[in-house]
Amino acid sequence: MRQEVLRMEQVTYVEKGITRLENFSMQIYEGEIMGFMPASGHGLSAFLKLLLVNHPLHDGFIYYREELVNSWRESRKDNIRISIVYDKSCLVEGMTVAENIFVLRQGFRQRIIRRSLLRKQLEPFLEEIGMDISPDSYVEKLSYFERVVVEILRAVILGHRLIVLNEIGTRISETESKKLYLILRKYASQGIAFLYITLHFEEALQICDRMVLVSYGRVQKVIQKQEMVLDILLEYPEEFNDLVRGHMEKQKEGKIDTRKDIVLELKNITCEALQNISIKIGRGECLVVQSLDSIVYQSLTGLATGELLPERGDILLEGREISMGNNRDVAVIREQPNESMIFQGMSYIDNLCIGLFRRLSNSWQDDKVRKSIQLEYGPILGQEVFYSQVEDLTEQQKYALVYTRILLQKPKVVFCIQPFKGADISHRMFIWKMLEMLLEKGIAVVILAINLADSMSCADRLLRIDSKGLMIEMSRKEFPMLIGTVPWVHLYQKKEKMENNT
Repeated sequence: MRQEVLRMEQVTYVEKGITRLENFSMQIYEGEIMGFMPASGHGLSAFLKLLLVNHPLHDGFIYYREELVNSWRESRKDNIRISIVYDKSCLVEGMTVAENIFVLRQGFRQRIIRRSLLRKQLEPFLEEIGMDISPDSYVEKLSYFERVVVEILRAVILGHRLIVLNEIGTRISETESKKLYLILRKYASQGIAFLYITLHFEEALQICDRMVLVSYGRVQKVIQKQEMVLDILLEYPEEFNDLVRGHMEKQKEGKIDTRKDIVLELKNITCEALQNISIKIGRGECLVVQSLDSIVYQSLTGLATGELLPERGDILLEGREISMGNNRDVAVIREQPNESMIFQGMSYIDNLCIGLFRRLSNSWQDDKVRKSIQLEYGPILGQEVFYSQVEDLTEQQKYALVYTRILLQKPKVVFCIQPFKGADISHRMFIWKMLEMLLEKGIAVVILAINLADSMSCADRLLRIDSKGLMIEMSRKEFPMLIGTVPWVHLYQKKEKMENNT
């Protein structure tokens, strides 16, 4: 009989007067990889917090390895031996891989660090999972995927029997995903349990044994192994499915001809990992550029933001040579802009209008201009936001603020860096509509991604760039050829099948 690693039984958790989890029940067994899909972000951070720290419960019980560790009656002072690997690395830079694993742990009492000894202790673990990482490498030199593996190794060596992977899929490539799944299966065979938090059913199907669907702090359904079939799983986010399906039906093939209407061209660009690449972007086109290697991704994002300059080659906007940084016709929406592009301490209207500085210099600070903007966009954004502190805005209001700021700037091209990262289903739908709004204005949208995630839901064209700089271009007609684990590719495959049958 399998041993339980974690059981949460009718847990209700209240934080600052708000119910974060309500009647929350789930079980995870040793050697199991359990999927966890939050349809809404509400309660997720509270759930993760309870896994690490025994905060007082309003109701219910939490068991770890069949021992009661937290309940509404009392909470144990010691914490549960569970590790969480977040999408942002928790490793300490300036220290080596071996030092992060062995030195930064309770019970390490050596005053003098003997690196040769640490190396010998770590090498068998790396060999077991087939990872070519030097124990003496400094963690800041590692790729994102390698950092994830190091954090998993640290948890294994610490003896933690449950490891939580929180939305790491958006930052690792398809090749790295396959390696990760082999590593998880290796440790699962040794009795270690994993909780894999993802926003995509296609991703969960590759690795998870079972799956739990969570919405607003409540478990909606536990999907058993025999139900882990894509056709069954896709019934749940039906509203988003309908939205994407409707978008595909109204799109007309061939609406964009980049040969005739090029708005931006990267011509023979060499920049760090990018070697002599050329990309043409059409007006009003949604182009997804997928990096099959994390180093290529870093070079692309650095080039788009202007943080990296081309070593060779030209960047042409409507035939004119430009530089990417501080160009009013080229905008960038960074990862998780609800956090990275909101300026605390500034008013809502200043946050909204700051993009106008590139077009109208200081005139956007004129009261008449500001009132005109409030009058025009108030019905869309809601009049109340203009009198709110930006830190008090909802997540959706923050997304709306950033995308409307770009719309006011009126660029010709917008680079979106992993636009769906960290967003739950409702926010992904909203982001998708914001991207559509930009496209309808004739603005070209370039999505930079490692994992395709939801990008295929609005793509007109796909460029895939591997570690050697080789590019594969795919039109929408060719999307059905993508592997079935790519989110939303099933809709393109169904469309192609229907067209072939008619």
